[in-house]
Amino acid sequence: MIDEPPLTTGYAAQELAAEFPDLRLVYTVVDGASRRSPEEVRERLRVASNRFTGAKAVALRQQPIPWAYRVFFRHIGIDPDEQRTPIEAIAVERMQAGGFRSHGVVQDAVLLGTLETGVPVLAFDAAAIEGRLGLRLAAEGEELGEFRPLAPGQIVIADERRPLAVLFGDLATDVGVTKSTRSIVLVAIGVAGVPPVSVEEALWTAAETVVRSADR
Repeated sequence: MIDEPPLTTGYAAQELAAEFPDLRLVYTVVDGASRRSPEEVRERLRVASNRFTGAKAVALRQQPIPWAYRVFFRHIGIDPDEQRTPIEAIAVERMQAGGFRSHGVVQDAVLLGTLETGVPVLAFDAAAIEGRLGLRLAAEGEELGEFRPLAPGQIVIADERRPLAVLFGDLATDVGVTKSTRSIVLVAIGVAGVPPVSVEEALWTAAETVVRSADR
């Protein structure tokens, strides 16, 4: 067992907190970089693939936590049948690929954290972040990178300087985890209907996977 990493609750802009009081961002920081997953993690993916049957995938959206994200998607103007929620996107990948394929330790950790809890997890290079993370609305003229403008009013994950990602969407061009990364920020998003303990468990699952892999 590793020690559970400290978790930080991100800020929420006033207008978002007023409209979505249960929308929250929680994050933690662990040492790590993009590299091949050890056999232990690849075996966890194989076991998860065997357990994640077609029937389970079909029934997924009716479960309380996946359903909560579908409801939230509709509240912010996203059709979850066109842009799938993160856990449903994982289910589709499993069905199409015939199993969960390893894409490196960080992506595998994110997948396992999301798969085991239903709570979306994502990862950033800590070196690309300035100050505290949180959720806010994009301002006029902001972008995720050159030629990647944001629509004013889009909900974004941001640090104290700039947007880092569209909520449940694309990341900025320079914030992803790479082989030169030394420290990773793992982020989980909670919405109404999702217990806080599930958000915490998603982060701990992903963090433990990264930390244990660093010792291999």
